Amino acid sequence: MLLAIDCGNTNTVFSIWDGEKFLCTLRTSTHHARTADAYFTWFSTLIKHYEIDLDITDVIISSTVPRVVFNLRVFSDRFFNCRPIVVGKPECLLPAESRVDEGTIVGPDRLVNTAGAFDRHGGDLIVVDFGTATTFDVVAKDGAYIGGVIAPGVNLSLEALHNAAAALPHVDIAKPQKVIGTNTVACIQSGVFWGYVGMVREVCDRIKAERDRPMKIIATGGLAPLFQQSVDLFDNFEEDLTMHGLTVIHNYNKEHGN
Repeated sequence: MLLAIDCGNTNTVFSIWDGEKFLCTLRTSTHHARTADAYFTWFSTLIKHYEIDLDITDVIISSTVPRVVFNLRVFSDRFFNCRPIVVGKPECLLPAESRVDEGTIVGPDRLVNTAGAFDRHGGDLIVVDFGTATTFDVVAKDGAYIGGVIAPGVNLSLEALHNAAAALPHVDIAKPQKVIGTNTVACIQSGVFWGYVGMVREVCDRIKAERDRPMKIIATGGLAPLFQQSVDLFDNFEEDLTMHGLTVIHNYNKEHGN
């Protein structure tokens, strides 16, 4: 039984994998000061709701927040008696290489998305992840991560607009009924929604032109369903892509000696 942990800038997700399916997924806010004991108290309390006969034998961690990794390591060692695989560390093997500039450190979330997307869809992909940042990960024909694009996330843009302009309210992102807003909230929603639609379409078109080959566009992340259902931008939507990628990397390490 595998515990896969994805720690992002905003949320941390715990999923339990029994070798065939995810039994449950738990989500908490990311906080670097949370101790291993606090993680376990939260985790064990919620897990009772699912009535799972818990027998964690392996843990794999992907974290874009380096300061939380130590406490997650202690959590794994203390409560499950196992040393976790940490994506991005030298001892963690990857199914495919990263072909980027020398010295560049690729975010573990991008490596995980690449592994998960290639396993399900093959190569020549653009993975668009709607997280705290909106990222575009380019996956080569052989599954290698070859670079991408990073833009501010949708909610981050909304928050920045609200904080920088005192007269503008904070609004929730939604597809507006019309492009031309007739009130402040509708104007903001239209600007953000259609602005991101335009950005995603333009960036993907330019990546395709630069690669000069057909490419599938895969969407994932919290706000991906909003765009997937509203406009024809993506070839596929993967709700659990990051967690699937963690299982792929875990299996690869098990097969190759870690």
